Amino acid sequence: MKLCVVGAGAIGGYVAAKLALAGAAVTVIIRGANLAAVRANGLKLVEEGAERVLRDIVATDKLAELGEQDMVILAMKAHQVTPIADQLGPLLGPETTIVTMQNGIPW
Repeated sequence: MKLCVVGAGAIGGYVAAKLALAGAAVTVIIRGANLAAVRANGLKLVEEGAERVLRDIVATDKLAELGEQDMVILAMKAHQVTPIADQLGPLLGPETTIVTMQNGIPW
């Protein structure tokens, strides 16, 4: 299953890590210093006193280069959806599921 998590902050990063540990092919959309950190060091999951580093998660800030996904998880604040909504098209196919995980409604 190809999954894309748009917004890999606290919630999106946690969900991405757990899905990757369950065997999904996960890509995270992340920006700036966080993108550089995940690319260089992997995505770190700290849970119940244990730390795991997932290095097989793809990290990018370019949605258009990913292609069709089985599931797209929007894990950013509600006011951040509108600016990226028109960029989601390349990720979507006839069977793609979109899951929203927004906070800040209404912003």
